[in-house]
Amino acid sequence: MSAVASQPTATAGNGAVKSSPTAAEDRSIRPFSVDVPEDALADLRERILATRWPEKETVEDQSQGPRLATMQALARYWAEEYDWRECEERLKALPHFITEIDGLDIHFIHVRSQHEDALPLIVLHGWPGSVIEQLKIIDPLTNPTAHGASASDAFHLVIPSMPGYGFSGKPTTTGWGPKHIACLCGADEAPGLRPLRRPGRRLGRANR
Repeated sequence: MSAVASQPTATAGNGAVKSSPTAAEDRSIRPFSVDVPEDALADLRERILATRWPEKETVEDQSQGPRLATMQALARYWAEEYDWRECEERLKALPHFITEIDGLDIHFIHVRSQHEDALPLIVLHGWPGSVIEQLKIIDPLTNPTAHGASASDAFHLVIPSMPGYGFSGKPTTTGWGPKHIACLCGADEAPGLRPLRRPGRRLGRANR
């Protein structure tokens, strides 16, 4: 099902549509709708195609970094072949919500398993990254019996967009590093769920 805002909507900076609550409702959990306008996609394609490329590397390997032909092929794929609308339809099939934490709007996907005794689990993407990374694991985790596992292996999932990524708000101050974000995800309870479990994740060198 698609999450549709139950209140008047406004366009977020990332092009999606979000609910516009009153001040008293800022900390509530509100439905969130993913709908990126076509002009935002057209602008992105134009900027990719307008890339000013450097000269070709002077070696025949990657010792000087990613090769020019590789980067040009990657840019061409994103500008001419990648189908965002197909991805958007996959996102729209899931329940999306947004809530305010520490003054910042945090977007998340919340998928409940049909198995009532499922274990609540929060799943985070990396830096950089997005909730799209986790789409492939949603059905196996929430509906394990359809994938050869048992009902005892089921999870209820909460999949947030990290601050500054995807459909979450962008911090305007410093201090939103891994420790702060870990604290945000450390709440013992989620609405209607037993205490959340959080899988471990290794941070890359650049994230330390």
